[in-house]
Amino acid sequence: MTSLQWGGRFATPPDAALLAFGSSLEDDLLLAPFDVACSLGHVEALVGGAIISREDGAVLVEALQTVAAEIADGRFAAFARASGAEDVHGAIDARVRALAGIAGERLHAGRSRNDQVATTLLMYVRDRAVRALRQAGKLASALAVRARIALDDGTLLAGCTHRQPAQPVLLAYVFVAWAEPFVRAAHRFAAVKAGAEASCPLGSAAFAGSNLPLDRARAAALLGFARPSRNGLDAIGNRDAALDLAHACVRSAIDASRIAEEIVAWCTPAYGYARLGDAASTGSSLLPQKRNPDPFELVRAHAAKLTGSYAGALATLCGLAPSYQRDLQETKSAVIGIVEEAHAVLDAFGGALATVTFDARTMERKALDGYTIATDLSDALIRAGVTARTAHALVGSVVALAESAGRAIDRGDLRVLADRSGIASLDAPLDAEASVVAKRTSGSTNPADVASQIASIQKEITALAGGTA
Repeated sequence: MTSLQWGGRFATPPDAALLAFGSSLEDDLLLAPFDVACSLGHVEALVGGAIISREDGAVLVEALQTVAAEIADGRFAAFARASGAEDVHGAIDARVRALAGIAGERLHAGRSRNDQVATTLLMYVRDRAVRALRQAGKLASALAVRARIALDDGTLLAGCTHRQPAQPVLLAYVFVAWAEPFVRAAHRFAAVKAGAEASCPLGSAAFAGSNLPLDRARAAALLGFARPSRNGLDAIGNRDAALDLAHACVRSAIDASRIAEEIVAWCTPAYGYARLGDAASTGSSLLPQKRNPDPFELVRAHAAKLTGSYAGALATLCGLAPSYQRDLQETKSAVIGIVEEAHAVLDAFGGALATVTFDARTMERKALDGYTIATDLSDALIRAGVTARTAHALVGSVVALAESAGRAIDRGDLRVLADRSGIASLDAPLDAEASVVAKRTSGSTNPADVASQIASIQKEITALAGGTA
């Protein structure tokens, strides 16, 4: 029995080296469980359309269930590699034929690998979108828990822009900022799931549909799709959901990379804000004192690599006409590689993050470094009627004087500002705690508002997680 699903019109077998060049089997093995499920859906379409008998359908279902068990326990991979099949779809077809006899010869009626691959890939996308949604939700929840603890402790630090001290903020506020991208990621993954299950390509055949009366609606419902696809020519070449998943995965890796960069900096003596646990740290083969944050550095590198892979997947599509072209095989490979690597990145990031401890004492000691309360003085002048531009200039001159004297801003500076502004007196925060409490806008570092942000994130993640049950 040949493992190839074609060849009747050829006088000689294909060149072995070229056949191997075109093989996607190793990349496809992850798709094996989804292909079996897809094939079970096709059996329903065949039986529902009275194309095969119920008896043959039962034989095919039993054979496919056997293959599913072999996939689960690892035996199928060895069979697939030894079969000489071009891809996992051909290997499963060969195994079903070996198990089901003549009934196995009927499985591929009315089906092309084109609609089979498109459907199987969508099922993989849906599954991995749910997994990634849960990963993103777990990260957001863990950071929200950290934020709640830090809020209860009241830990303060100098928030930065341009890597320079800017304004005092709560550490809890920073943790919420770290959580927000993963909340957005969870929404993206939920949208990918919805897109992946919107319509089922199975039954489109090669691209023009089938002469056989396949029960497409029955197959689509069994496989968890909302409806059969509307147009076969579009359906067999449509890779939108797969690329959307790859995009969402890359975005999440980038989100993790940005936070990883912050933590790497915070772990340096120059900051002294954070310490990575032993379980996630590495040492140097030469330098006995080193404590390296390698997991976070590798998260940055993987994010960059995944970005390049995603660009390659998009570029592959640029020159392709609608319908199926074999180039799409490489897009499938790229998407699977991106998705599986991104899962590993998020797991590693979350595992390393769980070991990080934060030094509240050091943070608070440095919270006023760089004159972080300067904006509070400017805002106080504006409330007293001074224009924003004049207030900015006046406070800047006071900061310059304090800096030249090597001292912090004090009440004497408030009197100077009042005199120069022609107002009786000026009251403004002179410490980090007063600065954060003074914030009035929603979304700010004010403790009450941060508490609201934390509660909102936790509620949103719970709702998203409930949608994947």
